[in-house]
Amino acid sequence: MASEERVVVVGGGLTAAAAVGSVRDAGFDGEVVVVADEPRLPHERPPLSKGYLLGSDAAGSVYPHDRRWYRRHGVELRLGARAVALDPAAHTIDVETAEETSELRYDRLLLATGARPRPFTGPGAGLRGVHVLRTLPDSTRLRTALRRGDRRVVVVGGGWIGLEVAAAARGYGNEVIVVVRGDEPLEAAIGTGLGSMFRGLHEQHGVTVRGGAAVTALRGERGRVAAVVLGTGEEVAADLVVFGIGAIPNVELATSAGLRVDDGIVTDASLRTSAADVFAAGDVAAVWNPVLERHLRVEHWANALASGAAAGRALAGEQVVLDEVPYFFTDQYDLGMEYSGYGDLAAGAEVVVRGDVPLTAASAPQTRREGIVFWLTPDGRVVAGMNVNVWDVNEQVQRLIRSGGVVSREELADPTVPLDALAGDAS
Repeated sequence: MASEERVVVVGGGLTAAAAVGSVRDAGFDGEVVVVADEPRLPHERPPLSKGYLLGSDAAGSVYPHDRRWYRRHGVELRLGARAVALDPAAHTIDVETAEETSELRYDRLLLATGARPRPFTGPGAGLRGVHVLRTLPDSTRLRTALRRGDRRVVVVGGGWIGLEVAAAARGYGNEVIVVVRGDEPLEAAIGTGLGSMFRGLHEQHGVTVRGGAAVTALRGERGRVAAVVLGTGEEVAADLVVFGIGAIPNVELATSAGLRVDDGIVTDASLRTSAADVFAAGDVAAVWNPVLERHLRVEHWANALASGAAAGRALAGEQVVLDEVPYFFTDQYDLGMEYSGYGDLAAGAEVVVRGDVPLTAASAPQTRREGIVFWLTPDGRVVAGMNVNVWDVNEQVQRLIRSGGVVSREELADPTVPLDALAGDAS
């Protein structure tokens, strides 16, 4: 690779950090420039709703590379700088800082612009005491507010972020109510049964979960939130409100440049966009998935890491294919969980439990919550697996999913049958 070439990475998250590490590991010795609108080093997001929010992780734990690493590897950081225009034909981006707007040429470009929290736009959205969680300052502000331990906290949204925030808030001794649109939290992600298990987990720790409820407004007193107003007209008292109602991919730069966008920047399996020499990865990228035969946008840590690393190799000139099985994890109270698989395929699959994992909220207090849950298709193939408080099995679960083999339901549920023996008939 010619040393006069320049690679530019737009973004300040884990995807960007993984990409610049990978492009150097792949032997690229040209210029590498990171353009990030946040003023801090590229960092990862999971600690912001987990260890950092809980106070168990230091702020420095969110940075995959420190500033010395970037200097040693010859990576130029343009922090607090925003890419405001992209010209794929000219191979340039316009970069805006507080002082000026300048043009930056690239030979290959990675868009790792991530996503932003979906905002609540109803009455009262601008009141003090209303939080979202995406950045380190967001997490710092929320942690400071929760630490008092005597607040009434309403979490709007029953996804992973919402439940992790609820667990952290209870850990600080706050009164917590989770408001969920569906019947159960996590219903869309892992189904009603396991969503019910998580409801039971939170209720066991003193959280109130309100299913089938929509928030229509916030009521304030003296400029500060005082209550959440539900669609029924009922008011739920609140000193703090945290919205975790989804994320919006940051596609504006790509859209204005004429790149193909459809719920994310559309790429092939090699992370190439519709523009020559422009790649996309991480939360913002809708990548072609050969298993599902459609484009898939994934917002989890493992995807940021894997797609960033693959993108770095692509920027260095290698031929890559992103074929990772989607993966995510969570830590809530005494429960740790890893999930691997394809949610689309799991939606119509049978849930098979190996071990002691409750599928109802009522049975949750009587169980250890320790086992593996599999999603098995009617033709006997595992399309997803979730290990709960069981460790060092995720690789085996992923191999089982990748094999496409036909598996006996009875053997899948039997803890005495080794996972490695379940690859089955892949015909």
